[in-house]
Amino acid sequence: MEHDDLPALELAFPGPERDRGVAAILSGRKTALTGLLEIYEHAGEAVPVAGQRFSVVDSDGHPAVTIEIVEVRVVPMKEIGDDFARAEGRGYADAAGWRAAHEEFFRSEGVSEFLGRTPVIDDDTLVVAERFRVVASDAAGRP
Repeated sequence: MEHDDLPALELAFPGPERDRGVAAILSGRKTALTGLLEIYEHAGEAVPVAGQRFSVVDSDGHPAVTIEIVEVRVVPMKEIGDDFARAEGRGYADAAGWRAAHEEFFRSEGVSEFLGRTPVIDDDTLVVAERFRVVASDAAGRP
């Protein structure tokens, strides 16, 4: 399956944050990602399922890497542990670092603008915690 046949996955918003995320996937440092369940619901998108593949796009909207979801959990933020936080590949030492960064992002102007309000973020806020593997690492779709 070519990148064009897959749903696109956009990390954060275009710019440095997305570029760092794509680079972390390509380097093998990032094997997990987290989304706010409320964003999926607001967008009318289904929560991903294990086995589903996505074309991760760069800030220019070009395919950068294909991933396959290997695990999906919808859990309260308080249930994210240190191992998952480190698998995010963003340099989080533990779940507390992960939490601080995600609270900031989920309350950001971009997320608030998308949702039409600033979401409430607390221990019980539901997130979509996904683990994935890289199946192709370039725009040609070759491993």
